Amino acid sequence: SSSSSSSPSRTSATTVAALLTLFAASTCLASHLLAAGKSAALAAAAAAPAASASVGKGAMGTRTKAMAALRRMSPMASGLVNGGIGRGSSAVGLLASRPLTRVFSAEAKESERTLVSMDELTALCKHRGFVFPSSELYGGYSGFWDYGPLGAELRRNIKERWWRKFVTQRRDIVGLDTSIIASPSVWKASGHVDGFSDPMVDCKESKLRYRADQLFYAKVEGAAGEELGYVSVLESGEMAKEAEKKAKKLAKDYGKANGLEKRPDFKALELKALDEAPAEIIPKIPSPATGKPGSLTPPRDFNLMFQTQVGALAGESSGAFLRPETAQGIFVNYATIQRASRMKVPFGIAQVGKAFRNEITPRNFVFRSREFEQMEIEYFIPDDDSWKDHHQTWLNDAWQWLKEIGLDEGLMEFEVHADNKLAHYARACTDIAFRFPFGTQELLGVAARGDYDLRQHEKASGKSMEYKDDVAKRNYVPHVIEPSIGVDRLMLALLVSAYDQDEVGGEKRTVMRFHPSIAPIKAAVFPLVKNKPELIEKAKAVYNRLSRRYNVEWDQAGAIGRRYRRMDEAGTPYCITVDFETLDDDTVTVRERDSTEQVRMPISEVAAFLEKNIEGYGDDE
Repeated sequence: SSSSSSSPSRTSATTVAALLTLFAASTCLASHLLAAGKSAALAAAAAAPAASASVGKGAMGTRTKAMAALRRMSPMASGLVNGGIGRGSSAVGLLASRPLTRVFSAEAKESERTLVSMDELTALCKHRGFVFPSSELYGGYSGFWDYGPLGAELRRNIKERWWRKFVTQRRDIVGLDTSIIASPSVWKASGHVDGFSDPMVDCKESKLRYRADQLFYAKVEGAAGEELGYVSVLESGEMAKEAEKKAKKLAKDYGKANGLEKRPDFKALELKALDEAPAEIIPKIPSPATGKPGSLTPPRDFNLMFQTQVGALAGESSGAFLRPETAQGIFVNYATIQRASRMKVPFGIAQVGKAFRNEITPRNFVFRSREFEQMEIEYFIPDDDSWKDHHQTWLNDAWQWLKEIGLDEGLMEFEVHADNKLAHYARACTDIAFRFPFGTQELLGVAARGDYDLRQHEKASGKSMEYKDDVAKRNYVPHVIEPSIGVDRLMLALLVSAYDQDEVGGEKRTVMRFHPSIAPIKAAVFPLVKNKPELIEKAKAVYNRLSRRYNVEWDQAGAIGRRYRRMDEAGTPYCITVDFETLDDDTVTVRERDSTEQVRMPISEVAAFLEKNIEGYGDDE
């Protein structure tokens, strides 16, 4: 949903005035006005600009001044849905103009929002059919997930909205779909065969393995500078507290062993990743599994690519890899696509597809798994200083799109990669990070990759990657800006943003406040009762018409209130009830998820209403 240019007070006044006009003849005027006033107040509050606070990443401290400056540069939403009353005097215009009520607005301070716990979220995902452990019948398979009916729809909607925004609606970007298995020469040239690895450590006693850059340690140093020992923790949102707790126990044990009457004080802990630890202190660092020092091996590289065999004969010549990223398929096809599509620099090539990485420690639900799906664009630009402008433009566009599909802006921030943390070929890289229940982590990255990838494939293949610039009258190898995001991570961020609990009529409910364009089910159709054939027939006609375009749910079981709760939990934005009044005047009741407000409208206007509220436009646009 786009930001509104209207002022909060003017939009609110318009909304209230429309509600007064529409419901003036209603016998339940008071209750409608109360709901309208609440919606207007929340809309006004949502439009008031406020800077979101910075969130520390685990125990790594506050963000740098540069990141804080970038956060201040982020565009603030002026509203959740465009204001303005639609054409005509029907209820379609009224509900279309009223913002969907979000309990936590994009500008709400972080302290005002308590995130759903991962236990609650995973339980909901399994219960409602969003995500299941893969091969659960046989105990599951670590790092792999299956997506149920709601999850499959949610993922499909995410990918469709991304493709529409960045490919269909742009003249400078075209699409591509490359094979999962490519020639091994591709991965040799790109550097993946020799360098696509993570640092790994083993615990010799427990036989467990850890990523060294996700295992943190700290020296516990007494007030006088004496070494009390070391503690280790796995990366998480609570690792600072966990490290502090372990340090207190270590100090207490140290005091007892040295005949001290009380636990010695110790200096503030400084957590560092194990892959940064000097070799001589690794024997002093305890294993997270056993709590004992001396069992961790020094970090070593572990290649993340899955190997397979191609053809009937197994051997060195038949060895191949499942792709660890979708980007290289774009680079090796760059020249062909540029010629076939007659694209002029700057232009981009987009791809959505599966990728596979043999993660050492897959964790945090679907955030880090061994099979995942990427949405990537390689945007080819001139080899000059314009890359800075292109890089910033892509950051702005990515941020805005994430807001449009319903991500909570109060949980987002920019993270600028320090120069010494960049890949050797990168000019710059900035992430859009998201505050998940397990801590703030990368969600989307925008990297300025230079011409490294095209040069590598040019060198290895012997084929020119130069672009003939007819305007500049010169040839050059284009540089690349790469916006990249994982479908699975984005889905998780949307689930976190959408999850809420409130009370309706004194009854607690769980509601997923998805943006209508992303919601797995767009609308539900309810016949009021299931034992009246004329109602069932009318309701089925409504269902059949709407389901030609949208994923629509049919539910005739149980009381209407229970059906509403089921749809709230699935994130369905609109419920349409066919009742006895429908038989008289061909109108239905449309109930909106967030506010629970209900209005009557002609059946003939329901499709236009959904189009305006789901797609964001009406017949006149």
